[in-house]
Amino acid sequence: MKVVGIVGYKKSGKTTLVTRLSQELSRMKYRVAIIKHVSGDIDFPDRDTSRFRSVAPFVCAVSSKESEIILRGEKTVEEILKYCDHDIVLVEGFRGEKTFPKIVCIRDEGEQGELFDGLKLFTASLTENISDFNILNDEHIKEMGALVVERSFKLPKLNCGHCGYESCYELAREIVGGKETVEKCVSLNPPISIKIDGTMVPLNPFTSDMFKNTILAMLSSLRGIKKGQVEIEIP
Repeated sequence: MKVVGIVGYKKSGKTTLVTRLSQELSRMKYRVAIIKHVSGDIDFPDRDTSRFRSVAPFVCAVSSKESEIILRGEKTVEEILKYCDHDIVLVEGFRGEKTFPKIVCIRDEGEQGELFDGLKLFTASLTENISDFNILNDEHIKEMGALVVERSFKLPKLNCGHCGYESCYELAREIVGGKETVEKCVSLNPPISIKIDGTMVPLNPFTSDMFKNTILAMLSSLRGIKKGQVEIEIP
């Protein structure tokens, strides 16, 4: 799964860019998900689901055309991503997140320094000639879409340090800067992988080695076991 953030101040074109990028990436045959940070309460129409959410922490509405899940309480990007089975996730807002690259939407050139945190892929704006790309330009949208496909990523936010950096944020900055690649993240390329309902569970090197060595030790005590690829499925 690839993730890219879209950050910027109010009225900087974030929502317009998310909409247009989603359309472009979908045209390119990628499955796109969108996560948006909302200031204040989420406004729902006066309907049954809004009544239910006042009395239950989890509400799900299902129809023949779509399904809607409402969870009570603020959730992190990491928690929401567990529900996403998509190729590319566009995250609007969540400026404090430090494990994926960001597109910075600006209203004027003076905002660049205020919004840069070392994870900038490029800048975009509704105003011409103040950023790398113009949000309203069709050709620029195509170029931005191609860059998102090529350069977006998501680190697991484990801060295990086995990549040689103290935090995932430090590695993310080096990846965005072109000095490292995602393959540097040991947790994304472990000696053992675990999926629950199709979703990969990130493991730091210590945990993955513990699982691997424990499983291999148990298998080695069984008769007739030969070396080879090990697959274990627990329904």
